[in-house]
Amino acid sequence: MKLKTLFKPLTGIALSMTLATSALAETTMRVASWLPPTHPQNAVVLDTWGKWIDEATDGRVKMVIEYGMGHPKTMFELVEDGVVDASWSVHGYMPGRFKLTESVELPNLNASAEAASVALWRVNNKYYKQANEHEGLTLAALFTHGPGQIHLAEPISSLEEMKGRKIRLGGGIQGALGKRMGVTPVGAPATKVYEMMQQGVVGGVFIPAGEQKTLRLNEVTKQLVLLPGGMYTMSFSMFLNPGFMAGLSQSDQEAIMKVSGEQLSALAGRAWDAGDTEGLKIAKEAGVSILEVQPGDPIDQEFQTMIKGMDEDYLTRVADRDVNAAGALKELREIARNYNP
Repeated sequence: MKLKTLFKPLTGIALSMTLATSALAETTMRVASWLPPTHPQNAVVLDTWGKWIDEATDGRVKMVIEYGMGHPKTMFELVEDGVVDASWSVHGYMPGRFKLTESVELPNLNASAEAASVALWRVNNKYYKQANEHEGLTLAALFTHGPGQIHLAEPISSLEEMKGRKIRLGGGIQGALGKRMGVTPVGAPATKVYEMMQQGVVGGVFIPAGEQKTLRLNEVTKQLVLLPGGMYTMSFSMFLNPGFMAGLSQSDQEAIMKVSGEQLSALAGRAWDAGDTEGLKIAKEAGVSILEVQPGDPIDQEFQTMIKGMDEDYLTRVADRDVNAAGALKELREIARNYNP
């Protein structure tokens, strides 16, 4: 009787210790994000990645998304310094550091964001990885948004009319396009565009059609100019702190990377593509004038003349990276244009 009496509390203690050990083994992965929670990058991409990680690690790693941690360009530093465990950001906000990824941003890619994202991931692994542009970070994904288009407060009938207009530009290839177009560039995070257009600080923005919905640009835009294949794409990366990864078991590290890479890159591109479809629908419902330029139209001819030499300029800029950039650019476009999900 005494043995039975003693066994029961010991069993309870053992169970408590097991539960406590399980709780201690659970790791919170803090991911910084800078667009609204409703944006597809957060509501779809990060949310899905978090579920994949949870399942792959049998619940040992749980993702938490944190907002309001600063300008997108600070995300790289926040992760490198271990302030957060992971994040995502725009390569173009770090001029000089990320050059090779501009290959996917150049005009005339003529591919979906999903196709471009997969192509960039594959080409990075084959060509760009050796240049170590993501040094200090564990790369989880590379992706692009959909075709960048022109959102305007006052309509145009030709690109000549863009000269002198104040246009919010992001980093990367957008700057080169703005210069060739003759606009007055204004820098600011994407989250500030609505306010800037509403107040007349800028007269437009180069950004994908999806932001008609997610950034509510349908309320401040009179005209959306859709060029064939868009003007450009913008490249992004998702990345983790190497120290955070090292603190996990080897099996959990492998599990996280297994649900990252090309799979995560494709998911991100697909989510941005879907966002563009929804954004265009919202713009039409709001009465935004849609100027859908067809290949060979006068505006398209203006654009094609304007972008001549951009490939060559890019190859000159990345010559110091000591990679076969011309071969990579050719292969990237072949993969993207022939991609089948």
